[in-house]
Amino acid sequence: MKTERKRRITQLAAALGFNLDLLSLARGQISQTPTKGICLPALNCYSCPAAIGACPVGALQNALNALRYNLGVGQKKLGLYVLGSLGLMGAIGGRLPCGWLCPFGWLQELINKIPGPKIQIPSVLTYLRYVILILLVLLLPLLLVDASGLGLPWFCKWLCPAGTLEAGVLLAMLNPAIRSQLGFLFAWKLAILVFFLVWMVLSERPFCRVVCPLGTILGFFNRVSLFRMRVDLGRCILCQACQKACPVNIRIYENPDSERCLRCLKCEPVCPTSCIDHGFWLAEKKTEGKTPVRV
Repeated sequence: MKTERKRRITQLAAALGFNLDLLSLARGQISQTPTKGICLPALNCYSCPAAIGACPVGALQNALNALRYNLGVGQKKLGLYVLGSLGLMGAIGGRLPCGWLCPFGWLQELINKIPGPKIQIPSVLTYLRYVILILLVLLLPLLLVDASGLGLPWFCKWLCPAGTLEAGVLLAMLNPAIRSQLGFLFAWKLAILVFFLVWMVLSERPFCRVVCPLGTILGFFNRVSLFRMRVDLGRCILCQACQKACPVNIRIYENPDSERCLRCLKCEPVCPTSCIDHGFWLAEKKTEGKTPVRV
C-alpha cells in the first residue's frame, strides 16, 4: 500500500477513533466518558459531543488558568500530567501526529483540493503561531485572572476554528437550548471559521502553518524525537521536487529536522533519487563533507 493511501486511512481512522461517543452526539450533549481526562495526540476539541478525550491545548490552558487558584487554596495541581503528555507525544513522533492523526489537518487537506487559485503563505506569517502560543495559550490564562484567581482559556474561547466547527457548530445544530443562547462570541468565532475555510481553499494547511499551538509545541521536538527524517545529501540533486510536494513549503534537504515539517512523507515518493528516508530510531547517515549536486 502506498504511503499516501496509508496516511489517508490513518487520518480517517483517527478522526473516527477520537470521536466514538455517538450516543452523546445524538443527544447533542458534550461527552462525559471516563477517558475525557486523557490528552489526545491531536487537536480534537474536548467539547465536541462525540469526543472521548481532551485536546492538549485546551488541557494546557485549563491547567494554567487554574494554577494560581489551586496554589492559593493549597492544592499542588501544576498541570504536570498535561506537560508530560505533550512531552511524550513530542519525544515519540515530533509533529508526526500533525501529518497523520489530526482531524482538522485532514480537513484542511481535503478542502484545499477544491479547484481555485492557489497562493503561497508569506513566510513572515508563520511566525504568528509563536505569538499565539506565548500570548493566548501560556501568558493570558496564567496572568489575567479574576478575584478568585481563575483565568480563561483564551485560545479556545476566542480563536480556535477547530473547536468552533467540532463543538460550537455541532452543538448549535443538535441542541435547541444551546441555539437559543448564541450571541456575539459565537458569531465572532463563526466568522473566524469561515475565514479559515476560505483560506484552506487558497493555501495548504493555513491553520497549521500560521496558528496551531499544538503543532508549534510538537515542532520543537522534531530535532530530538524518536521518529526522524533523513536526507542523503550525496544523492540529492536540488531538483526542488520535495518542496513542490511539501504542504508547508520547506526544503527538507536543508533541514530534515525543521520544526515546520509535518512528517507527512509526501516528499519521499516524489524524490527522483530516493534520497529521503524516515523511521524510528533512524541511524544518522554520515554525510560530512558532502553537498547536494545541482542538476
